[in-house]
Order: sequence, then structure tokens, then C-alpha cells
Amino acid sequence: MFDFFEAAWKVLLDLAPWLLLGAAVAGGLHVLLPKDFLERQFSGRWGVLKAVALGVPLPLCSCGVIPVGLSLKKGGGSDGATVAFLISTPQTGIDSIFVSASLLGWPFALFKVFSAAATGVIGGLLVDAGGPAGAANETLHVQQPVPKQNRLRAFADHSLEMLQSIWRWLVVGIAISAAIEVFVPASAFTALQGYGGLAAMLVTLVISLPLYVCATASVPIAAALVASGLPTGAALVFLMAGPATNVATLGAVYRTLGKRPLAIYLATVVFGSIACGWAFEAVIDTNLTTGSHVHDSTNWWSLASAAVLLALFGKFAWHDLAARLPSKTSRRSKNQTADIQLAVRGMTCANCVAKLESTLRSDTNIDSAIVSLDDERLEVYGNVSETRVRQLVEQAGFMPE
Repeated sequence: MFDFFEAAWKVLLDLAPWLLLGAAVAGGLHVLLPKDFLERQFSGRWGVLKAVALGVPLPLCSCGVIPVGLSLKKGGGSDGATVAFLISTPQTGIDSIFVSASLLGWPFALFKVFSAAATGVIGGLLVDAGGPAGAANETLHVQQPVPKQNRLRAFADHSLEMLQSIWRWLVVGIAISAAIEVFVPASAFTALQGYGGLAAMLVTLVISLPLYVCATASVPIAAALVASGLPTGAALVFLMAGPATNVATLGAVYRTLGKRPLAIYLATVVFGSIACGWAFEAVIDTNLTTGSHVHDSTNWWSLASAAVLLALFGKFAWHDLAARLPSKTSRRSKNQTADIQLAVRGMTCANCVAKLESTLRSDTNIDSAIVSLDDERLEVYGNVSETRVRQLVEQAGFMPE
């Protein structure tokens, strides 16, 4: 059991800085970009290509990319652009490109960039082909302009909202990754050198799909496997499927976009990585040079980030528990008809509920307010007009109906 927790802590150290960075980028996009920027840039005919062009150079790992991708969707981007961004971004990045070139050679590094871009474009176009180009999920609201004096608060609130909407999937992903590391013997990876061509790619794919691996941190593993005799095509599969898929990412895609985009996302990564691995071995003829590289995750910023993330997980868990406990106002509502009832769109997590309830209760004419995430409805008790309630809902960043 100690080995499991040690492995989980190591995974947490690896992902925490990138995840917090991703949340910060999402918060920055929310407060700095014009009201309709994301809707204009990441919807329509060129939305998928723009999302890939933005995502490929960003140094965000598979969990760090989730909050940014959700922010693009929430800001009005199309489903296709969101999927394209989520597929292409975690596979590469400026740091990963240079590490790949150092350990596996520039032909391999550049081919990996091409593979990330190609799979992102294909996946995004397939998703958009199933519906009107640029159609945004109706349950999510277009970003509202943020006054300058409120930007710091809006930045923090939006960053936390992105993390809280996916924190359960992150915990599950960390646990599964740790379990694989502890209970799957190391020889299972090195034994892949005995397989050839397509068989090695398929085995590598099965192993890498559920893992949390950073696009940069996974390069030394791939280099060591290649040095031991693993086909380079299988190494490319590992570096594509590992960062692009894990339980946390798949769960976030399903929660935000639904079953069909998730199926396309997964199929694109699976078949795309196999196709790119085969193409690399068929087209590229180069002597790959491997070396040694240690991805140090015990530095002070990784430790500090892990501590912050654990504290946030505890806070989110408490909020979720509190939201499910019966309150005085909920007991009251069973015996009293609410003065105003409205449907509300745009809520994704318990933090959204808490934010909206807090905004409503700030009005002195409102005695109590109850917000239901499952029903996407609110109940207000007090001497207040429906127009005022709608204003408060919009002030909190949601859409009344």
C-alpha cells in the first residue's frame, strides 16, 4: 500500500504544476480576451485549424490542457475546435520538441509535431462534421466582459471553476496511473522489444492509453525503450497516445462534450497513433540517438504545486459534500412555494452553485436562494422582482431562461 501512495504522490508531483498552469491560462483567457474572441476564432470553417495552431506549441501536459480546453468551449468555441485542441496540445509543446530532438533526433521530433497537428485536425473536423460548424453547446454560456476592477477576482474564480469541474476525474486518473505503475511489472514495458512492427504498436497502445504521462516526461521512457530495441514506430505511438489520453482527459471530454465527441476523440488518437507510427517507420530512415535524461519532479515548485492541488481537492470535496447535505432552506422549500423559479444554463460544478447562491443572497431583498445543479434551476424566496433575479444570474456569469 505504501508503494501505491508513493506512486500516486509521484504522479501528483508530475501533473500539479502543469495543471495549475493550465487553470491559470484558462483564467487569463477568461478575463483578458474580448467578449466574443473565442466564439469568433474557434468556431466556423477555420476554427479547428486555429485551435491546432494554438495548441501545438503550448507547453501543456494532458491534465494541464483540460482546463484550457474547457475554457475554449465555454467561451463559445465549437466542439470540433475543442476536440482538436485537446488532441493536439498534450502530444507536444516547445519543451517536448527540444527534449525529443535531443534524445530521439530531429526527424523524430518534427514528425511527432506533424502527427499531433494531423490527428488534431482530423479529430476536430470529424466532430464538426456531425453538426453545424461552430455550434456551441447550448448549456454553456458565451464569455461576458469582465470589468477591469474585478479581473483578479474573476481570474481566480474562473480558474477554480475549471479545476472543480474535473477534480474527481483527476483523482481517479492519478489512482489508476499509480496502480498500473505498482502492479504492472517493469518487464512488461521492456518486453515490448520482442514484438515487431504493428504488434509492438498495438501492445504499446494498450499500455499507454490509460496512463497519465507528460509529453516531456514520457520522452526519456520512449528513448530508453528504443535503445533497448523497441521499434521507433511503437515509441511514437507511446508518445502520442500516452499524453493525449488518460482517465482524467476522457472523463472531462465526456462530461463537457458528450458521447459522440468522446468516441471520435478516442478513435482519432487510437487509429491516428497507429497510422503515424507505421508511416514513420515506412517513410523516415534515420539513425536515432538516445541518451539519458531525468525528469526531476521533486523541485520546490512541484512540491508547492502538489500541496496546493491537494488543498484544493479537499476544498472541492467539502463543497460537493455540503451541496448534497439537506439545508434549512431546502427543508423550507418543501412546505413553501418559491417566489421566483428560473432555469439557469452554464453551471458545471458545485462551485458554480455556490457562486450563484452567494451572488443571489448578496441582495438584501432575497431571504434565501436554492440552486440545483442536476435540474439546472433556482428557487428564490423574498420580495424581489424576476428582472432583478435575472440581472444577478447574469452578474454571476450564467444564463437565465
